[in-house]
Amino acid sequence: MALGVSFAANLVDMNVVQQIETRPMTKRQWELVALGVVANVAEYFDLFLIGFVVALLTKPWHLTGLEAGIILTCSGFGTVLGSWLGGMVADRVGRKRTFSYCVLTFVGFTALSLLTPERGWQMLALSRIGVGAGVAALNITTIPYVQEFMPRAKRGMFTGLVSVFIPAGLFLGAAAQRFFSDSLGWRGLIALGIIPVFLLLWIARVPESPRFLLAAGRGREAQEAYAWAMELPVSKLAPLPANAEGKQISTLAQASKPDPVLSLGEFFRGYWRPYLVVATGSFCFILGVFTVQSWGQSLLSEAFGYSTVMVGTMFMWISVADIAGRAFSAWICDYIGRKRTMLIYGLLGGLGAFICAISAMRAAAGAHGQGAWFYAGLVLILAFGDGAFGIVNLFGAEQFPTPVRGRGLGLGYGTGAIAKIIGPALVGLLLGPAALHGEISLSAVVPALWVFGVLLVLGGLIYQFATETARDPLS
Repeated sequence: MALGVSFAANLVDMNVVQQIETRPMTKRQWELVALGVVANVAEYFDLFLIGFVVALLTKPWHLTGLEAGIILTCSGFGTVLGSWLGGMVADRVGRKRTFSYCVLTFVGFTALSLLTPERGWQMLALSRIGVGAGVAALNITTIPYVQEFMPRAKRGMFTGLVSVFIPAGLFLGAAAQRFFSDSLGWRGLIALGIIPVFLLLWIARVPESPRFLLAAGRGREAQEAYAWAMELPVSKLAPLPANAEGKQISTLAQASKPDPVLSLGEFFRGYWRPYLVVATGSFCFILGVFTVQSWGQSLLSEAFGYSTVMVGTMFMWISVADIAGRAFSAWICDYIGRKRTMLIYGLLGGLGAFICAISAMRAAAGAHGQGAWFYAGLVLILAFGDGAFGIVNLFGAEQFPTPVRGRGLGLGYGTGAIAKIIGPALVGLLLGPAALHGEISLSAVVPALWVFGVLLVLGGLIYQFATETARDPLS
């Protein structure tokens, strides 16, 4: 009896948002994390697959470098568009419904691309805009969706897991090309990207974000979502919290409408500082890791003389380092803070680019044995420069309150993702016209490596202007 009285007294002293902080992780919260992981791996498998498809089509379609580049760049346009729009939709109609819309978008445009006629590279390119938009919007939506179910102490690690395994999408794309390209052909490979439609069955099992429901005044549904997450009956939940005006949210407010969506002008006036941090910081990190993603393999093969098989093996280990770096950033940020983690990762990623620059410079001057140093630098760039993306979006989302969290992250990251569009042009400018034909000299690559190293360091420094959120509840 005394225990029951004590439990009831504790519930009176806290609200349901605080109650979830006191509970251990449940199987249902783990299920939501797993849904986010699978969704991101599946969507990025679809996104990365086009690189292998273009490689298969280059000769039979007689694609020029410009045409192949346009097909690949269209995904970048889609990423920017999807990030900008996805966050706004998620704040308006909810995380769960937007998740479904995103799956339908990238699966639908993938299916549409199957109708591409022979040599119809323009249609293939346009369909990739839709695929890129759906993929980016899903990533932007999934982060706050998972985040808003997590206890504060483990929010970084469990939300970060959603982004940790994204490089596995690239691995699966490579495996699909390796084992199924001959039997399936390019249309069959693209058809594999339709498989994620089954995510719609999974998302139907989980509720809407309780944070979104509270912000929308839908108290009873928020209670049910919290009860689902904590695996408790509604009768054992603490009371609902007060709203912004200090009034307790009613469980009867089923038909309440969300607050009016802020105009862009109002948003930027109220949240210009976190927007600039997320936009410029993510831009620096995205462009900083472009070195490895664009021509790291070519340099190891052509400039340092490694065989194609050896380069493939080396990049398998780089992928492992990337996943490990993302996982470590998601784990450590709950202990040392988001800002300190971003600074360390920016500095170490930049160090990797500088090591690459020095070893390339020495190799161009005739020094031997620089290939191992160059490879070590590439590992650092991926493990830390790209590894920072284990927390880039979760940290960005935490800079904004619930009513504008999706929009803030979407606009900020979407602006930063412009780096995916201008990256090829910048590389061409730094390396000269030969880069457009895959001919890159070591002497030409040195200035570019210094630039990308500076960008990674700058990215880590920019995030020092963000608000530290590791030990704070979501606003």
